[in-house]
Amino acid sequence: MPNAKVLESKKAIVDALADKIQGSTSVVFVDYKGITVAQDTELRNKFREAGVEYTVVKNTLTRFATNKVGYKEFDEVLNGTTSMACTSGDPIAPARIVSEFAKKNKNVLKIKGGIVEGQVQSIENLMAFGELPSKDALIAQVLGTFLAPISSLAFVLDQIRAQKEAGDAPAEAPAEA
Repeated sequence: MPNAKVLESKKAIVDALADKIQGSTSVVFVDYKGITVAQDTELRNKFREAGVEYTVVKNTLTRFATNKVGYKEFDEVLNGTTSMACTSGDPIAPARIVSEFAKKNKNVLKIKGGIVEGQVQSIENLMAFGELPSKDALIAQVLGTFLAPISSLAFVLDQIRAQKEAGDAPAEAPAEA
């Protein structure tokens, strides 16, 4: 039986993990078996650039933490080598980075499961998030779509103005009798 000091430190770790899971917009659990040091360094740099915290976690303590915040779905997948990528920013960033990295590096990483905005997601959903652009890119695309009609109108009006200044204004159609 472990002594009280060890139990208290493990309880503190579980509490910290539970707080991190609950306070994140996205958490992805990853199997990192077979990754090289160079690949791990590259992956950590990508996570850091995206504002994602990436740590290797102990399965038992993580299982206690997920159960504490009400996610019992991860009891079966938290085994073997496990790391956790979480963020309070872009909710699809962890899954997108892991998916892209796994494709580029011959599947050295595998998503075990995850939570996005409070909802447990299937591995298929998390991998599909990997195909999406970042939240900022999606917002830019939507704004571009909103601006397209206004830009087209401005272009047409500019062309009409240029024609009038050049004296090439189209003749008006004759009035109907």
